[in-house]
Amino acid sequence: MCADTFGVGIRLTEEEFQFVVGVPSDVDSGWTDPEEFQSLVAETVWERLDRQSVFESIADSFRDGETATLGTVTLEPDGTVVSHDLETPVPVDGADESSVSE
Repeated sequence: MCADTFGVGIRLTEEEFQFVVGVPSDVDSGWTDPEEFQSLVAETVWERLDRQSVFESIADSFRDGETATLGTVTLEPDGTVVSHDLETPVPVDGADESSVSE
């Protein structure tokens, strides 16, 4: 099996926080169900980050339409977590481009 790295973020809208998973264009064919790997990615993120702290940081530091980057998760199609590079978005003055993508 080959592991794939997924980018993870939270998009802030007027009504909600949207969990966003970036999928590599050459994703392993072992991922047959998009909902399944998105659920695995979300589960991996919330096992490692405090959901309340993440949401508070985003609500305090980001505007509607912006996406806060949480990092990456590398998974094998069987759900094995190979690695992760995740952190709660840190509020920054003026929200520089390294922490915000539109």
